[in-house]
Amino acid sequence: MNIDKRILMSPAFLAQALSGKRLLEEEVPIPQKCFDVLRSTKQLIPTPAIENQKGSVKCIRCGNVALQYFSEYPCGVCQQNHKYCRNCIQMGRVSECKPLYTWGGAAVNWPRHSQPLTWTGNLTTAQRKAAAQLQEAVEEKIPAYLCWAVCGAGKTEMLFPPLTSALKRGYRIALASPRVDVIRELLPRMGQAFQGVSIEALYGGSEHRTGMAQLILATTHQLMRYHQAFDVLIIDEVDAFPYYLDKSLMYAAKQAVKKQSTTLYLTATPRKNFRLQMKLGKLPHVFVPLRYHGHLLPVPKFKLAFRLTNQLANQKLPNAFRQWLIHRQNPKRQLLLFVPKIAMIKELKGVITSLLMEVDAISAPDQLEAVYAADEEREVKINQFRQKELHVLITTTILERGVTFPSVDVAVLNAGHDVFNEAALVQIAGRAGRSADDPTGEVVFFHDGKTDAMEKARQMIVEMNARGRKI
Repeated sequence: MNIDKRILMSPAFLAQALSGKRLLEEEVPIPQKCFDVLRSTKQLIPTPAIENQKGSVKCIRCGNVALQYFSEYPCGVCQQNHKYCRNCIQMGRVSECKPLYTWGGAAVNWPRHSQPLTWTGNLTTAQRKAAAQLQEAVEEKIPAYLCWAVCGAGKTEMLFPPLTSALKRGYRIALASPRVDVIRELLPRMGQAFQGVSIEALYGGSEHRTGMAQLILATTHQLMRYHQAFDVLIIDEVDAFPYYLDKSLMYAAKQAVKKQSTTLYLTATPRKNFRLQMKLGKLPHVFVPLRYHGHLLPVPKFKLAFRLTNQLANQKLPNAFRQWLIHRQNPKRQLLLFVPKIAMIKELKGVITSLLMEVDAISAPDQLEAVYAADEEREVKINQFRQKELHVLITTTILERGVTFPSVDVAVLNAGHDVFNEAALVQIAGRAGRSADDPTGEVVFFHDGKTDAMEKARQMIVEMNARGRKI
């Protein structure tokens, strides 16, 4: 960090850079001499990263207590073996002899913005109602509040009133999601909506990761570096993998907020635990069953393709898929094609390209691309598809949620595969029909045997539409 030393050691800078964080020594963004001074004056306070008492071991950063996720390594300084946590090793190694540092100096004063919102759009009646309840939750510091809104309801815009209220009060806010694509898409939208507010996006590979902004957008893993930092925490796509299966991410979220704070949960497909809490009256919530443009959710069509699994394994495409491509209602729509495995993308890309050219769905091979989690060009390809430089994008479940394309048809090859659970299929269907100019995109699940997940996904969409019609 190339900053003048006088600024670097100013109380205001240090408070903003370090307050609310729990960091390894190498993560503290100051020179060693400055670090030593702050530690000697107890402005940086070391705390054990690993608790090891009477055979019970716990990682303070991620909350891991499972012994199988701890290992030992020989320490060159202490000449002893020390336990370290493998569960959060991707965030940097924490061990018994490497403490985490918290800020013990002056408190940070985040600005109170008189008019933070620069967005000039209008909310629908349903959006205003939901936004008002979220705003009330923030103002009354209700510990937890859930917004259940169908795909395309406009959850981001519904956040503007509660965010505005929080920023007027000088609160610090984090908006987190398990999916990096969600954070990438939110950054420009939030930047446009709150142009006078400091905003930063934190995820693996992101630039300028100082963590000094008042409004932090982050993947849920990044919350492990924070401790009692935020007045408001918003977790978008709370039901998405890996958050709902990873106790360490839930632990990190609880550790990241202040004792008096509000956590807002956003989802289109709440898991059973949330549904039960809502039913028992233990989780206050608001429900938005209609998309922002007033149209209903596209209901998936099921198309049986005999011997589908075997055909795909032999790099062949079913005739049912071919016929649908030929007779699509609107061939000008882009096509978002989901497959269950990365290997299938690589195996079928050429076959699908040939078929699409044969039926005139694309005119050249460069109009089709494939994207998956480990793809180094993932962000570039998604942007190309968003800008309509590509006509077809083949993907895995990484694009099941959190991305918006204005006019697409959606197809799932082998929708009966166990990777496509109920929530995933609902989210996948929700990629279609998101624009007011084209709200009726097709959603087709190709299968060789319907599954409970497929039936439940369609039933959920039908039920949401029934509730939406009543508004």
